[in-house]
Amino acid sequence: MKIVTYNVNGIRSALRKDWLSWLKASKADVVCLQEIKATPDQLLELQLIEQMGYEHYWYPAEKKGYSGTAILTKTSPKHVEYGCGHDDYDREGRIIRADFEGISVMSTYFPSGTTGDIRQNFKYRFLDDFQLYSDKLRRELPNLVICGDYNICHRSIDIHNPISNANSSGFLPAEREWMENFVNTGYVDSFRHLNPEPHHYTWWSFRANARARNLGWRIDYNMASKTLEDKIVSAYIMPEAVHSDHCPVLLELAI
Repeated sequence: MKIVTYNVNGIRSALRKDWLSWLKASKADVVCLQEIKATPDQLLELQLIEQMGYEHYWYPAEKKGYSGTAILTKTSPKHVEYGCGHDDYDREGRIIRADFEGISVMSTYFPSGTTGDIRQNFKYRFLDDFQLYSDKLRRELPNLVICGDYNICHRSIDIHNPISNANSSGFLPAEREWMENFVNTGYVDSFRHLNPEPHHYTWWSFRANARARNLGWRIDYNMASKTLEDKIVSAYIMPEAVHSDHCPVLLELAI
């Protein structure tokens, strides 16, 4: 099973940049999207996605043009779960999950705290609640892959300049500590599992020609339950996909 996570920063914008050609070439079995910023009725291309063999499930935010997640899949899920039962997060369409035979795949868009203290505190609440939610969920669904934009760089190797960004949201000590604890509760960072080298990023600022200079952050992950560790075949970042300020990340499992 090939699973891809991709924060498209607006699915309509990505579609205008020939995103469908990328989707076809990716040969992904499951595609987890974040920041869709649209509702399905706004997408004229759904039939073309279906013609590629994908079922599609959308969880837009209540606020128009904001946030939202989706899952495209070539295998029919047994169940699709919209939201996590917390109104504050579900209003923003931050979590959608598809359950298959023997594995569950979640697309999630963690809040950003870059706009100030109010949203940073919202992010911290989300982190605490998400840990509890995922702990409970994994007891019911032990083979879980949590894909998405976590809006956190885990370690210094995951950011181009850790010293100057030490006080930046997304690389704050409390956020990094949460990520370390989260992984230690029973997850494998699938990319780092196979790729220990530096200079691999998934998001670049639009400023200062950051992408061309590879001055980025690694904030998009496919976290797999430890039960799936021996089934990880490959994991890699796809920086050549340029439909967004993020790029896709692929995880291939032998299932």
